[in-house]
Amino acid sequence: MDQVTEIAALYYLEQVTQEELSRRFSMSRPTISKLLKRAREEGIVDIRVRARPAAAAALEKEFQHRFGIARLLTAVDQRDQDAQRDSVAAIVAMHLDSILQDEMIIAVGMGRNIAAIASHIGAPVTRTITFVSAIGGSMRAGEHMSSDHICRRLAARFGGESETLYAPALVADAQMRRALMANDVVQHTLNRARRADIALIGIGDVNEDSNMVRMGWFSPAEVAASKLAGAIGDMMGYDFITIAGKAADVPMQGRVIGLSLDELRRIPNVIAIASESTKIVAILAALRTGTITTLATTEANARTILELDATA
Repeated sequence: MDQVTEIAALYYLEQVTQEELSRRFSMSRPTISKLLKRAREEGIVDIRVRARPAAAAALEKEFQHRFGIARLLTAVDQRDQDAQRDSVAAIVAMHLDSILQDEMIIAVGMGRNIAAIASHIGAPVTRTITFVSAIGGSMRAGEHMSSDHICRRLAARFGGESETLYAPALVADAQMRRALMANDVVQHTLNRARRADIALIGIGDVNEDSNMVRMGWFSPAEVAASKLAGAIGDMMGYDFITIAGKAADVPMQGRVIGLSLDELRRIPNVIAIASESTKIVAILAALRTGTITTLATTEANARTILELDATA
């Protein structure tokens, strides 16, 4: 098997990401992308787009009826969380490619699900789109998960420019947050994010092993107290919500620099991406806020959410 075929097989059949392929073969990401393009052009890979299965269409219709969303994007379930995240990111990338238009503003959150989207976009195109950070930066999150880094990658692939929110994602207390939110530079970027046509956000779950705890944002004790207060998830790392989709009164509230839930509601198309099966309850809570326009997840997650909605 030649190298092009091997790389194509790993990417399309084994769901190995371009990032992992670049490490495995000691090649840059652009080189891997070019080899995958060559595999398609030479007929090594044959991609066919078929009509949406009736089951997926019926699932979307039920979500539209129950939660008032416009679109449900579902990916086939994969063998592990990394492959599952990659699969969901791929359908979001294709969806974005079909709806993005010149002069649009895209507000971008942070996290692994959003970061994975940029890996599934083809050759760069000429567009005049602005990708703007909708939440501050965090060294603890790792560069690849930060909103600023994701904005730059999306702009390079979809076409356009990126704008950084020059503030930390998390501050020590509400007083410091108020001071930063009053800063002219921070206000300028957030005002641009508020005018976005589309927002890309993640959904977090509240548990002692969540990303926020691993990043050091919140202590396990704070998370435990929040769970006792009824919090089961967060949107954009900012608003903590109950199973009913209402704001939860938690000790961590009011410390994040970014768009709030009320501000997200004013954005015409809020695309929420959550691939993990551990986030089902949090996804349901997020849907009940009435903020989400488009949900991207797996088929199994979607079915379980409907079952849970009937009982919770």
